[in-house]
Amino acid sequence: MLRREILLGGTALALTACARSNARVGPDGLPLPQVYNIGPGDKDDIQFRMLDSVNTLRQAAGVPAVELDASLNAAAETHSRDMSVQNRPWLFGSDGSSPIDRAQRAGFQGRLLGENISESYETELETLAAWMKDPDTRSVILDANARRMGLGWFQEPAGKLWWTMNMGGDPAASRPIPSVLPGITPVSGR
Repeated sequence: MLRREILLGGTALALTACARSNARVGPDGLPLPQVYNIGPGDKDDIQFRMLDSVNTLRQAAGVPAVELDASLNAAAETHSRDMSVQNRPWLFGSDGSSPIDRAQRAGFQGRLLGENISESYETELETLAAWMKDPDTRSVILDANARRMGLGWFQEPAGKLWWTMNMGGDPAASRPIPSVLPGITPVSGR
């Protein structure tokens, strides 16, 4: 009985190995890269996958976790689309806006600490890995003062992706502390 199961298992394995693959192969015999297509329903998955990955890297570096921020997401999405229109990855908008200007326009109340950008055909995790290899973009991701993160992208019809990541400080920590609380009269001369 055992011999029969081994023969059937071996036969199944051999047939699986002979199965025809749908992957396209280049002249070098290696599979051709596939375009990473992002669908309209993928937004939350991509943002949370990136957030989880960033927080894993931040935890390993001994810095606090970040949370997604809707206003930083909006600023990042706007800039990604604008980079596509300009057809160049750079930190300034077509209207001359800086990353700080865009974060403020989107309603972010904290302090913008940095922005990472990318023009690629890579997934969000491949883009994160590339950012982590560069000391400048890595320092934005691992900034110990960051508490908020925004992620946006724009994908062209041919598949090219324009990625933008914003890191910001906690809006509550950026507000000035009032010297007098409402309803409390300060006492002086003591």
